[in-house]
Amino acid sequence: MIHHLSIGAQEPERVARVLAQVWNGYAMPFPVAEGGWIVMLGDERGTAIEVVPHALEMIPGVGEPDGRPIEGYELMDWEVHYRTHARPAAASATHLAMSSPLDEDAVMAIARREGWRAVRCDRGPAFPVIELWLENRVLVEVLTPEMSKRYSSFMTPDGLARLFGFEPPQRARA
Repeated sequence: MIHHLSIGAQEPERVARVLAQVWNGYAMPFPVAEGGWIVMLGDERGTAIEVVPHALEMIPGVGEPDGRPIEGYELMDWEVHYRTHARPAAASATHLAMSSPLDEDAVMAIARREGWRAVRCDRGPAFPVIELWLENRVLVEVLTPEMSKRYSSFMTPDGLARLFGFEPPQRARA
């Protein structure tokens, strides 16, 4: 299970508010990354998408924890830090698929309102999705309730192996 992920956006607040609409969730500032916003589904798992300025990149912290108690929120030296990249990428290799309670027309209407590309795609025998291109640069595959059912029944190790014509993999063990 993935609890949260982060994506870069030119306008993090706008993108977060749109994702919150598509998800029927919540959008709020996320001061961990300056200018960042977070979208929360509001479920029991803490499912979220962090939307940070696309010029930011994550870098590892330095040193080791010093053992002192932390009250409130404070970013420590040994934790992840952000820095601004001088030349951020125009597009992104990151994408995600998310289920939405909305129907296809509602998702398409949101995309039209924002001026972003959205197109219904059929991934062959696998499943259909709506490609919603946030800011016309970051791909979110939106699955309506019907699409989500088909995705869940297909997206298994056996299903994917059948699609691509190879033997199902063995479960990795530690």
